[in-house]
Amino acid sequence: MSPAALVDPAGIDTSKVLFDIETIRRANPQRFEMEQLTAVVSLDLEARLIVGYKDVNQDEFWVRGHLPGLPQMPGVMICEAAAQLCSFYCHSMEQLAHGFIGFGGMHDVWIQGSVRPGDRLLIVGKAERLRRRQTMFATQAFVGTEMVFHGTIVGVHLATASSPVADESHPRS
Repeated sequence: MSPAALVDPAGIDTSKVLFDIETIRRANPQRFEMEQLTAVVSLDLEARLIVGYKDVNQDEFWVRGHLPGLPQMPGVMICEAAAQLCSFYCHSMEQLAHGFIGFGGMHDVWIQGSVRPGDRLLIVGKAERLRRRQTMFATQAFVGTEMVFHGTIVGVHLATASSPVADESHPRS
């Protein structure tokens, strides 16, 4: 059984982008095929809630080989998208002087629907624990109003020597 939705997905206006891909790149180090967020559309630090989305394109690296003839976004990539959204939330709170929140683990994860090229994957994160060295977020993802994923994402602080910069020698395909 699915948990209660953290937000009503039908009530989220994805046309009002708060943070675009360029802003996300200033916070999250993932690039090229591993960038799993398109935009953030809601950020409520008081409610500890963030909402973003990933537009799933036909040219995603997994399309050709993940169920040929019926491509579906791998569950691990949905988990990665949720983790990136949570990391962006922590950066937005200015919780970190340097580094970023990296993927540390998952609990009670359920994939219960398909995400296909052409879909907009709406991702929601609600901070349950925010500590300097570890975070926990309840996360959910929707295609339309159907919940296709839910689980708890654990983040850990990772220090970096410098801020993330795209390596232009590896163009995104």
